[in-house]
Amino acid sequence: MDTLAISWLFLAVTIVGAGFTVAALVPARRLSFFVVPYFFAGWLAGELAAHHIAWQAVATIVFVSLGALDAWPGRIGLLITVVSWGGLLAAIRRSRSTAEVIDDALNDALGRDYRDTVRPHAEDVVPTAEIARPFKTRRREVERVRHIAYGDAGARHTLDIHKPRVVGERRPVLLQIHGGAWVIGRKDQQGQPLMNHLAARGWVCVAPNYRLSPKVTFPDHLIDVKRALAWVREHIAEHGGDPDFIVVTGGSAGGHLSSLVALTPNRPEYQPGFEDVDTTVAACVPFYGVYDFLERHGARKSMSMQPFLEKLIMKCSPTEERDRWIAASPIDAVNADAPPFFVIHGTHDSLAYIEDARAFVSELRKVSKQAVVYAELPGAQHAFETFHSLRTAHTIRAVSRFLHKVHAAYLADDEIGRSAAAAPQMGASHGRAS
Repeated sequence: MDTLAISWLFLAVTIVGAGFTVAALVPARRLSFFVVPYFFAGWLAGELAAHHIAWQAVATIVFVSLGALDAWPGRIGLLITVVSWGGLLAAIRRSRSTAEVIDDALNDALGRDYRDTVRPHAEDVVPTAEIARPFKTRRREVERVRHIAYGDAGARHTLDIHKPRVVGERRPVLLQIHGGAWVIGRKDQQGQPLMNHLAARGWVCVAPNYRLSPKVTFPDHLIDVKRALAWVREHIAEHGGDPDFIVVTGGSAGGHLSSLVALTPNRPEYQPGFEDVDTTVAACVPFYGVYDFLERHGARKSMSMQPFLEKLIMKCSPTEERDRWIAASPIDAVNADAPPFFVIHGTHDSLAYIEDARAFVSELRKVSKQAVVYAELPGAQHAFETFHSLRTAHTIRAVSRFLHKVHAAYLADDEIGRSAAAAPQMGASHGRAS
């Protein structure tokens, strides 16, 4: 291959790399079916900016050694590469700002002294190995028990448990609900950094599958997740978990379902056959969720999800059966008895619009008696925390602090309750250990 051809090839490669950089820096949503590839480009470049610089640097060295700069296309390619690196460095700086943004959100909602009640450990230290190996989420100190049946629908009614290898009792429990637009996804594909982080710090984390559309219709997805929660309530003590302290989280469709789980406890229509099981949760942390199926915030316009939802998920018209669509929208389920919430959304999310999260948080704050923390992460795309990155690291450590704060309050209330119960019996020892 002559140097002119190499120069043109180098230019083509640099344009592709620059396209990834632009997608990481510039939010874009109204792209019709191009929104999905744009999301993937922005997601990968935004979270793996340093890795993109590395592969572009290697490619540049190779092309230069082959004579790419001997012709003008190669020299233009080099200029594009340098500008692209500048953009990727800007993306890295924006990721670093996550720590300050998310901590300000916690301070505003919980008070600046909230850390005083959080068990001390190295929550703010981000190991370099996490960033260097983004897809290595397993940890040696965490044991995974796989494919436990919680229902009778085969693989879609199974769950995995992540727990500390050190034996313990009455550990706090996290229920992680995967996303995938209610039509795809598995229990082992999302939430891995958060679950392994918490399990290494003494939590028991549970990730269930649930049945997917179009085979099932909402609320079947929610019923399955509640059935998994019921299994956790009844069996998690066998794995060292505390059945009285369960929090729920999830991203995208999992953010939608986790919010509904938290806001609709003990509703018999969502618990057929297990109506007597307590399905309350202690807190909810939805990531980039969908909160209003009727899209009353008005932001989506030509990018409306309603045709997709009508055909595959709801299988009914939002006009003719509006009540069903309202029942499927977490924004309509907000109530004064909601547990503490920590809502997280990225400013650059191309798939789940941030206006939806803002409207949901606004309505929840109007009525909830508990804390509602809300963090808009600058530059974050959809699904940003599915693997390790700088933004992921700061976010899961903030979520860990929030959850430890909620757990500390639970332990304090439990201690008060045990003291009150013991007082009439002059200090007789009973109740559970904390």
